[in-house]
Amino acid sequence: MGESIDFLEYLDQMMELPEADLREYSPLILAYIGDDVYDLIIRTILVKQSNVQVQKLHRRASSIVKAPAQAELAKKIMPLLTEEEEHVYKRGRNAKSYTKAKNASTTDYRKATGFEALIGYLYLKKDVKRIIDLVHAGLYGKDAAPERNADEIRRIDD
Repeated sequence: MGESIDFLEYLDQMMELPEADLREYSPLILAYIGDDVYDLIIRTILVKQSNVQVQKLHRRASSIVKAPAQAELAKKIMPLLTEEEEHVYKRGRNAKSYTKAKNASTTDYRKATGFEALIGYLYLKKDVKRIIDLVHAGLYGKDAAPERNADEIRRIDD
């Protein structure tokens, strides 16, 4: 295997990306990138858990990343959020969006936007560990130990 690198640091370095004050970002911009970060995490979990047809992976990923599922995950992790994280979540949830929810209630769509804003904020803050910890808690329960053997953890597609 090649040498391990810090993805975000290397991306910033190679693309000469400027440092930015995350407090200045619109919550919808944070949600824009957070949506894809969360999607990548879920797809990574599914691909590593099972080598099945792409359409099956896509169907399962879609059911996990859709707004109602994200709203439920957000509800589960709320007690774990710091004051700063809760503030980012609320900014995203309360942001005026010009898109309508597809196959979701307005409430779930707004909660999902808050969740995505939080994920985007943590990603741009380069706190990938915190993202993974929160997603893990939301998927498996806050008491599920992150260091458990993969065989002991309930599969995401069960």
